[in-house]
Amino acid sequence: MNIKILSNFTKGFLTNSEIDSEIDNANKAREILHSKTGGGKEFLGWVDLPMRTESKEIEAIEEAASEIQNQSEFLVVVGIGGSYLGARAVLEATTSPFSVYNKDKKSVKILYAGHHIDSEYHTELLEFLKDRDFSVNVISKSGTTTEPALAFRSLLALSEKKYGKDGTKKRIYSTTDSKKGALKKLSDEYGFKTFVIPDDVGGRYSVLTPVGLLPIASAGKDIRSLHRGALELEESFKHQSGTENIACMYAALRNALYKKGKKVEILVNYNPKMHFIAEWWKQLYGESEGKGHKGIFPAGVDFTSDLHSMGQYIQDGERFLFETVFNMETPSKDMTIQEFQGDPDGLNYLAGKTLSYVNSKAIQGTKLAHHSGGVPNIEIQFKDLSEKTIGQLIYFFEYACGVSGYMLGINPFDQPGVEDYKNNMFALLGKKGYESKKAEVEKKLSEL
Repeated sequence: MNIKILSNFTKGFLTNSEIDSEIDNANKAREILHSKTGGGKEFLGWVDLPMRTESKEIEAIEEAASEIQNQSEFLVVVGIGGSYLGARAVLEATTSPFSVYNKDKKSVKILYAGHHIDSEYHTELLEFLKDRDFSVNVISKSGTTTEPALAFRSLLALSEKKYGKDGTKKRIYSTTDSKKGALKKLSDEYGFKTFVIPDDVGGRYSVLTPVGLLPIASAGKDIRSLHRGALELEESFKHQSGTENIACMYAALRNALYKKGKKVEILVNYNPKMHFIAEWWKQLYGESEGKGHKGIFPAGVDFTSDLHSMGQYIQDGERFLFETVFNMETPSKDMTIQEFQGDPDGLNYLAGKTLSYVNSKAIQGTKLAHHSGGVPNIEIQFKDLSEKTIGQLIYFFEYACGVSGYMLGINPFDQPGVEDYKNNMFALLGKKGYESKKAEVEKKLSEL
């Protein structure tokens, strides 16, 4: 196991009896998860997904990824929320930020569309693609989610203009429902190669399905190692409970802090490659737990950068925060600080030390300062940024989220509140079936 949970920086905030009580609650929630007797039980397919994923499915994904690599310089991933965040998190964590400048023909560069409705972004994307070879992976269970559906409509038109209908058929890959929905119907009509989103896996838990695996494989990443990491944790968590189960331990600590008035959890990383891991985590926990006026608010910061912007508030602001801190044990690359004659910048005291050593002391110093300032810390140590470790982190967070949601007494696998903004937007846009609501929404707006 490449992940550890440390709780020593919760001392002074939680007693042993409080932690033990929440561990008991986590064990009960874990039993509900595995017995599939809680709310949302029809969406628990992710729990044993690594074990259920067959080699032939991975081979089919790898084959499609190879096709994309051979025919295109860019793959546009069309999706929103869980339809793109998981893949983006894995790709950013395992890829050099400077790879965009490499002329690597073995993999495609990944672009994103349909994750918002900004007109400038999507117009500039289409202009960029006009003179470049591209493929599209459109991801949607229904095919009618507004943001990706609008983006895909424009990309489909560009592809047909550029490659014709026959060429387009070979360049668009859809990931959707197995039987129904607008995207499934369109894919069948055009003859797009189609991958299935399992019925029992919700979007924010879907990164280890074709939703995430096809873009990740297309970018040249080792999806077998990613899957293996998740599988190892699935096999461990089947038999582990209490403090032995690191996901239960994490769920217990965060819920114990929540009961002590710590309403906001800040996920802290010291490696910019982890930024989208935090973005994926924010959706996973925010959409799973934020119900019935309950739930810990998930936020994220990139240290040490944000120590120079958000650090002041975290240190001295309202005391409703706790931090969960990522700490990587082994960077794949490091550099030694050189000595400068005359010591013009006063940094010769660091000469001979590595940058990772300095970063480790920044982590220790910050945890201590924030702990002293009233902000408890949970630490997640992980080995490296390999696909296997990232696969373990994904499954760890998913499992802990399911346990934590059941500890709160809510259904962690639905998202009823997401529909409210859509209903108002559809009414204002005049969508068929929302005509009666339009006057009501406009009246409310005029009264504000």
